[in-house]
Amino acid sequence: MDHVMTEQDSTGSKLRWLWLAALVIALDLGTKAVASAMLSYGVPVPVMPLFNLTLLHNTGAAFSFLADAAGWQRWFFVVLALVVSVVLVGWLRGLGRNETWTAIAITLILGGALGNVYDRVMHGYVVDFLHFYWQDYHFPAFNLADTAITIGAGMLILDMFRKPSDESGRSSDSK
Repeated sequence: MDHVMTEQDSTGSKLRWLWLAALVIALDLGTKAVASAMLSYGVPVPVMPLFNLTLLHNTGAAFSFLADAAGWQRWFFVVLALVVSVVLVGWLRGLGRNETWTAIAITLILGGALGNVYDRVMHGYVVDFLHFYWQDYHFPAFNLADTAITIGAGMLILDMFRKPSDESGRSSDSK
C-alpha cells in the first residue's frame, strides 16, 4: 500500500532537526563564554602537542577574511548569515522524508552560522579559541560554530558523491 505524504509530513519531518541547530548554538555560546572567562586574550594555553586554547577575536570571516576592514564587515556578515539561514531553513523544509543526512548537514551549518551571528551582533567579533599548530605554522583559531559549519559542508559535499541522480534530476537518498 502506498503512503500518501501530506505537506505537513514532509515539512515537519525535517524541521524536527532544528533541535540540532539549537544544540550547536548552545554548545558554541557556552564554550565561548567559558573560554572568554578563563583565558587571557592572545595567551596560548597548551593542552597537548599541536593544540592550544588561545582566546582571539575575529572581526572578519573565515581565516580572518576582511578583518582589517573599517567595520562595515560586521553588519555585512550578520546580514549574509541571516539570509543564508533563511535559505537553509527553506531548504530543510523542502527535503524529502528520506533525506536525513542532508537535514543533519543543513542544521549543523545553520547552528554554526547563528552561533557566530550572535557573537557579531553582541560583541562585534567572533570569539575563537581552538588553536592548532605544527612547528611554526599556526592554523587560524576557530570555535565550535566553525567546526559545525565545516562538518555540515563536508557532509553536503560527500552527499554529492554518494547520491546518484535519476533521469528527472531528483536525487534518491536511502537513509
